[in-house]
Formats: sequence, structure tokens, C-alpha cells
Amino acid sequence: MTEPDPNLNLDFSNTEIAFSHKSDKELKKTGWLFKMMNNHNLVKIGSKLGLFAIRFNLPFTESVVRNTIFPQFCGGETLLDCQKTIDKLYDFDIFTILDYGAEGKSDEDDLDMVMKETLKAVEMAASNNSVPVVSTKITGLVDNTILEKMHNKEVLSDGDKRKYQHLYERVDEICGKAFELGISIYIDAEESWIQDPIDELVMQMMEKYNKEKATVFNTYQLYNVLKLEHLKRDHQRCLEKNVYFGSKMVRGAYMDKERLRASEMGYPSPIQPDKLSTDRDYNEALTYCIENHTSIASCCASHNAESNMLQAKLIHEKGIDHNHHHINFCQLFGMSDNITYNLAKSGYNASKYVVYGPIKDVVPYLIRRTEENASVTGEMSRELGLVDQEMKRRGL
Repeated sequence: MTEPDPNLNLDFSNTEIAFSHKSDKELKKTGWLFKMMNNHNLVKIGSKLGLFAIRFNLPFTESVVRNTIFPQFCGGETLLDCQKTIDKLYDFDIFTILDYGAEGKSDEDDLDMVMKETLKAVEMAASNNSVPVVSTKITGLVDNTILEKMHNKEVLSDGDKRKYQHLYERVDEICGKAFELGISIYIDAEESWIQDPIDELVMQMMEKYNKEKATVFNTYQLYNVLKLEHLKRDHQRCLEKNVYFGSKMVRGAYMDKERLRASEMGYPSPIQPDKLSTDRDYNEALTYCIENHTSIASCCASHNAESNMLQAKLIHEKGIDHNHHHINFCQLFGMSDNITYNLAKSGYNASKYVVYGPIKDVVPYLIRRTEENASVTGEMSRELGLVDQEMKRRGL
């Protein structure tokens, strides 16, 4: 556990603050769920069974999910359902980032539906002081084969060009509505083999909508050896265009898939050689953004206690207001409450990514969440240890 810094009045091991929002019953349920997720074999089997059960609409499947993993990691099935979660977070000075969790499809009607759902989220955010950001995925707005062709610089057919034009129009409508209503848009990163056209599209949106404030943010996966360089490059481009640069920094979500594809296709893996290299680049990116916070609006989107503490220390050392609107922290709803709640208690801009959507549509997200947590060394053990610590403190 990261050592508390007496100069900051910030201690990520303070479980009384971390779980102040949970009743004894809720805390016990969270502990039970994390114990299940700490079992790698159970997660592997459960993931396959979950996808099978949802795909074939087996009875009681949605009911089981709704009463176990769904409320731990999701805000609700609809935007309206999320309001209770949003309000409860804001009671503890935590902001919400809304994220429609349904997986993208290739049918144009489905892609339009994702756009409309995202626009609804932007409108809802504008009516809530507690929701400053909406997140979206480009892969939910276009047939991914178009992105791969563009990344590989293939010649697009007329049909492909029309599909890309539809993507541009969808993203432009979302960013334009966000700009109009004073909401920020975080655009997720994807696999390396489709990322270049996403980066270019997001930069075009920044140039259009970040003239007055940081509306559009790109996401940088620092487990990729090139992303620190890309972040600095994109900042320079924004400086040249006299617009604000929006940067959300994550470590990355597709490590196994990236390495496997590189191995199978015979090209060098874009992934850092080890975790230390990822941590180094992540913390350097974070430091760069804080040092340039007048022209960069950034978000430390991390469950890593050291990185979150580093950002808090940099804010303190540079005499920046804890709640400066260009400096943000965020963790996934249901994870790392020890980080989010303690940051919020100390006056920082702390937020939770709140995923929502119909259970049958967000199950792939939930499965990814459990598998990622099971694969990250010690992640579930740490979460479980914090819950156990708080249960002992309460005498449960």
C-alpha cells in the first residue's frame, strides 16, 4: 500500500473513508463478490457460462447478474436508473462519468442507436452538476473493419468512405452537443491496429471544439511504447492550433490480445517489455500534463495508488488548487474506492466511471472487468484486503 503523505492529508489505506458509503450488509456482499472474483478458475468458467447463458437467453440469467456483479460495477440499465448512483456518489463529493456499456455492432441502425444514447447521456449530464463528463467509444459508432483499413492505409471503397463519413458525422454531433451544453467527452482508446484513424479524428474534434475550453479528450494507453511520444506530439499540435489539449491517461486494456496478435503476425509487440516501463511512462505522462496544466486538461484514470499519489503530490508542490478544473482523477465504479473516496475527501476532482446499459448488452463489459481484475497481479487481493480491513474495524 502506498504510504500516506502527511503534507497532503491523504491516506489511501483509510478504509473508514473508503467504505463510508456502504452499510454493513453492502460491505459483506462486496467482500463475498471479491472473494469469488479472486478465484481465477471460477472467473474463467463463470465468464464462459455467462456469455453462453446470455446468448441463448437462459432463464434466470439476467436475474442472477442483476443481483450479483451488475450493481457492483454498473450504475443501472438506463440513464434514469443511474440517477440514484449519481446522487449517492455526489453525496461524497465524487463526480460521475457516464459510459454507455453496450458493445459496438456493425449495423448502421445499431451505430445510430449508440450515438443517440450518447447524446441522451450528454443532455442528462448537462442537467446534473455532478456529471461533468460523458465517455464514448469510436468502435461503438462505426464498423471496425473501416478503422483497420484506414490504419493500414488501404484504399477505401465508396461504401467504406460513406461509412467513415457517417462516423465523422456521429462523432461531430456528439462533440458539438457536448460543447454546446458545457460537458466534456472522453473518447476511449482501442487496439493498436485501429488506433491511428481514431487519434486523427479525435484531434480534428479537439481543433474544432477545444478553442475555448477542453471539451474533447483523447485516451493514451501508456503500456504502448509509443504513447508517451504521441501524447507530447498531440499536445504540440494543439499548441500550434491554439486549442486546449485533452488527455486521459490509462495503462491499457488489451495487453494479452496485443501480444498474441503481434506474435501470430510476426511484428514487434507494441507493449512495454515490463510493468516498470509502463509505470515509468505513465508517471512521466502524468507529470508532463501537470507541468503544462494551463494548456492541458488531463485525467489520471488509474487504479494505481502510486500514480494517484504522485499527481496529488505534484499539485501540492506546484501550489495548484486541489480542484483545478484541468486536473482530474478517475476510477471505475465498484473498484478502488480507497483511492476515489479519499481523494474526494481531500478536495480533489475525483470521479467514477459509471457504466450503464441493458444487462444482456453490458455482460461482455462485466466479463472483461472480472477477467482483467483476475489477471492483474494482486488486484482482487488488494480490494479484498481493504474490505476485510474495514470489516474488522467495524467488528463484523
